[in-house]
Amino acid sequence: MPVLHRTSRTARLAQRLRLCCAAIAAHRRVYATIFALCLALLAAILWPFAIEDLQSFAVLERVANNSVSKPLSWLVDDPVATTEFTLSLPSGPIRARLYTPIHHPHAPALILLHGVHNLGIDEPRLVAFASAMSSCGLRVLTPELPDIKDYHVSANSIDTIGNAAAWLSAQQDHRPVGVIGLSFSGSLALLAAAEPQFRPSIGFVVAIGSGDEMSRVANYYITGEDLRPNGTEERLPPHEYGALVLEYESLEDFVPAPDLAAVRLVLRDHLYEDVPAERAALAKLTPAQAAEAKQLMDTNSPITRRKLAEVDARHVQSMADISPHGHLADLTTPVYLLHGEGDNIIPSAEMEWLKTELPSKTLKASLISPVISHVDLEGKEPTFIDQWRLVHFFALILHAAEAR
Repeated sequence: MPVLHRTSRTARLAQRLRLCCAAIAAHRRVYATIFALCLALLAAILWPFAIEDLQSFAVLERVANNSVSKPLSWLVDDPVATTEFTLSLPSGPIRARLYTPIHHPHAPALILLHGVHNLGIDEPRLVAFASAMSSCGLRVLTPELPDIKDYHVSANSIDTIGNAAAWLSAQQDHRPVGVIGLSFSGSLALLAAAEPQFRPSIGFVVAIGSGDEMSRVANYYITGEDLRPNGTEERLPPHEYGALVLEYESLEDFVPAPDLAAVRLVLRDHLYEDVPAERAALAKLTPAQAAEAKQLMDTNSPITRRKLAEVDARHVQSMADISPHGHLADLTTPVYLLHGEGDNIIPSAEMEWLKTELPSKTLKASLISPVISHVDLEGKEPTFIDQWRLVHFFALILHAAEAR
């Protein structure tokens, strides 16, 4: 009996299978049509995201190599017109440059902020980045931050950033605009977005290589260590640039008043990497002034580091005023954070601190990438996964900008 029972059940299953096959054969055209429609729907959903990833790759390739591979060139082929003008803001007049895709003059707009550099909006990497972003269909405003250009990270720039965002927003029917800030400018952009009067004008903030707490970054220049939120330490020899900027900004705390002007010229030319000018300025110093200048430029010297620590202790409050730390609790603006794994000017531990500062609903994406250093595509040799993560991160930014 058990054998007969199994045989009859097998027969019934076989009969049902034959009926199913017959039904499928009878309706194969219907099923094929449904399958094709599903594929078309899936392609329609994924296509915009695929395009943004490809555009992101093309933008990064142009910035890194000043050219784009031929198969991707059509993604960033919109010719770009640049207009330089004086932007009159409540915080004062500033230079500005607007990059506009010629075939899309009313494209969504965003702001790109330069870092601490004497060339300001003329800095070649910034120009390349702005041009590449605009060539894929975005209007890009690069306002010059006078204090940042002169190596002063000050609270004045917060108002300049916020007012520039308000101006650009007004040019597009008061729709909020994205703000991308490089280095210390990214920290100041976060502070501008946290200000109630600027909040309606800023649609999102991208902080690249930015710090959370200036006093902790200043301490890193002395110790080579930056504490992470989880209690571990990031240890990386600091680049001299960070300490030199702090010295230049508070030079009156380092040298006697009569020596200020002469030593400032040397330090400025050193920061500008203008070797002939630096040598000429050094040659004009008295022996005492020359000793002061050389001591300041030796940022690894225990004497210099001790002096830096003393000066930093006197400027705790002013550093707090330009730090996102403790000022982002009420932030509602979407934020994207990017940091170089080997950044030795503002260590990547700072990005981890920024993540703890932000309300969870505002942090849209974060990435510590070995592909970049500080704000340059000059990291270590990337793996495919490292490259894809960076490309996808920028694709998210393009999506956010175009959605505006």
